[in-house]
Amino acid sequence: VLGFPFIFRGALDVRATEINEAMKMACARAIAELAREPVPELINQIYAGEVTGTRRLQFGAEYLIPKPMDPRLITRLSIAVAKAAIESGVAQHPITDWDAYHERLTHRTGSDTAFMRSIMLKAQKAPKRVVFPEADTYKVLKAVQQLVDEGICTPILLGNPNTIQKLMAEFEIDLPNVAIHNPDAEPERLERYTDRLVARRMRKGMTRTDARRQVWARNIFGLMMLDEGDADALVTGLTRSYRDYLKPALDIVGLEPNVRTASGLYILRSDKDLYFFADTTVCREPSEEQLLDIIRLTVRTIRQFGVTPRVAMLSYANFGSNRDPLNERVASAARRIQAEMPDLIIDGEIQANFALRPDLMQEFFPFNALAKTGANTFIFPNLAAANIAYKLLQEIGQLEAAGPILMGLNKPVYILQMGSSVREIVHLTALAVHEAQRR
Repeated sequence: VLGFPFIFRGALDVRATEINEAMKMACARAIAELAREPVPELINQIYAGEVTGTRRLQFGAEYLIPKPMDPRLITRLSIAVAKAAIESGVAQHPITDWDAYHERLTHRTGSDTAFMRSIMLKAQKAPKRVVFPEADTYKVLKAVQQLVDEGICTPILLGNPNTIQKLMAEFEIDLPNVAIHNPDAEPERLERYTDRLVARRMRKGMTRTDARRQVWARNIFGLMMLDEGDADALVTGLTRSYRDYLKPALDIVGLEPNVRTASGLYILRSDKDLYFFADTTVCREPSEEQLLDIIRLTVRTIRQFGVTPRVAMLSYANFGSNRDPLNERVASAARRIQAEMPDLIIDGEIQANFALRPDLMQEFFPFNALAKTGANTFIFPNLAAANIAYKLLQEIGQLEAAGPILMGLNKPVYILQMGSSVREIVHLTALAVHEAQRR
């Protein structure tokens, strides 16, 4: 079950004239090596409770070989077999670029979309320092293990080293070269960060005592590391509500020049398309000026991914069919941005179903800018609509979500949704590294 498909995969990819003992032995050894490595969280979730009632598998009497659903099998086994075929002289078309071959195999699994794979490959080319304030949680450590294994970032863990190392030992997470910082044990850095925070906030009612007490908190300590240039990005948010992390980020890192409001962007991925939703996390009832900021930040971010945004300004009405302040605010923002960015495809106000259906738009509203292409970017009139929409699509439509990307801050601060999976932490970190590279 484990070896058969991948022996043939490797043999076919190098056009081997036969399958010899060396190739079979290479496959067996690759299986043995893989069994000793930390198990992907996806497999722990699939086989939860199967082994001695525990939720997590690790090498031992109850777990001797990888599970058939393990996504690493296709790459590790196929590559081992292909290399053995080349070394034993039976390959007719030897592989020279093993990284490219690994990428082709990963693509076959469908485990990530082309979009996220491209982001992760870009991150691998120039990994950045990412600080994780919640390093005393299993999911964060598991995600960091994957990030290190794939060369996506240089992690900085915050927390009590004894607690973190005990957790790593319990779950066989191996991070020997990853830096662990304990705010309680770094008085010089605490004083420096306290001075910096007082200088920033002293005219907003903060005393030195207040600043020192705040800097002791790992999340604030991490933000100060970012603000001081001791880290390139920060990923947090696993254990508390989004707004508990957002306000300190706004206070310490602050907004970019000429930006009046931050906003959150989610990327939703179907089998065929990418969709961008904003603002999903920050502005409850955005004013017209705030909508303009949201559009500008969203368009800029999407273009940095190499995607052309086609923007629908969503509402419950179409092109003046129901006049009220909300619809007029949305339509006015669309007109003003169109004048500011003549090359941008944008229109509204428009209902969501029309925005997704060029055939409907051509039938009823052929004059609008989205009629030929449909939209891939959706700006919502308020936070409730955006948040409800993306979560419904994620759960009912089974679309995979990446984000939220917090746009408009001076430094890359990425706040997870509470309870995010290991996979979501890895993807958000890759997005954070991508932004840090750009900056």
